[in-house]
Amino acid sequence: MAGLCEGRVVVVTGAGRGLGRAHALAFAAEGAKVVVNDLGVGLDGRPDPQSPAAQVVREIEELGGQAVAHGGDIATAQGADCLVRAAVDAFGRLDTLVNNAGFLRDRMLVNLDEGDWDAVVRVHLKGHFLPLRSAAAWWRAEAKAGRPVAARVVNTSSGAGLLGSVGQGNYSAAKAGILGLTLVAAAELGRYGVQVNAIAPAARTRMTEQTFAQAMAAPEDGGFDTMAPENVSPLVVWLGADASAGVSGRVFETEGGRITVMEGWRPGPTADRGARWTPAQAGEAAVKLLAAAEPPLPVYGSQ
Repeated sequence: MAGLCEGRVVVVTGAGRGLGRAHALAFAAEGAKVVVNDLGVGLDGRPDPQSPAAQVVREIEELGGQAVAHGGDIATAQGADCLVRAAVDAFGRLDTLVNNAGFLRDRMLVNLDEGDWDAVVRVHLKGHFLPLRSAAAWWRAEAKAGRPVAARVVNTSSGAGLLGSVGQGNYSAAKAGILGLTLVAAAELGRYGVQVNAIAPAARTRMTEQTFAQAMAAPEDGGFDTMAPENVSPLVVWLGADASAGVSGRVFETEGGRITVMEGWRPGPTADRGARWTPAQAGEAAVKLLAAAEPPLPVYGSQ
């Protein structure tokens, strides 16, 4: 029986560990040929001599799949272009891009220096934009050449991007930016046969295990491990497959056995005076509108 992604070529960034590794293995199990990208850095983005991408490739090959490793920095134009070429050179095409790479440098805002801001925004937001741009250029060229395109992009946001997270101003801003990028890309690239969606996963990874150590501990009795990264991958595989045709510009929150479609910003209560407000009038109207509006969900870590 053919897998859900039989014959598709899939690129997963940050695929050496955690969620990315789980995604790469899950795609391979469904018949995809996988490009395993991982720069091989530590949790804070600094060099780590033990790059795991080759190990994930070996795991896939031992299970009978096909994969190649890519160690380039996808937050550079050269690295992103090289990533797309790696897929095309190895397997002749590119069908799915999963943007997953990232790291943390957590600080409260008053202690967050410019370097830690730039580094986190660079790897998360720029590290989504550049591979997406390179892949989109390849798909557009295919479409203009008359070759059918059924491409998929899965971006990785976070609950921190949806609600904010205390101590993670840089990470929250980058992850919120990824949501905006997802919506724009879905609107712009649909004409070329490209679907773009995002996930906001909750799972036990290197990035979360210290922050949520107790809540994310694996069960000792062999029961369902709700925080295993492998729980997130089935939705990612479906979004990256032909089977998700017609789904684009959506955001899914996923944790354990739960999947939620996030509905994002929608207009709430509105007042229109038909003329310019005075500051006092605007304030009075705002108070009435806030009283009629749904209260916002709390920022992570604020309670």
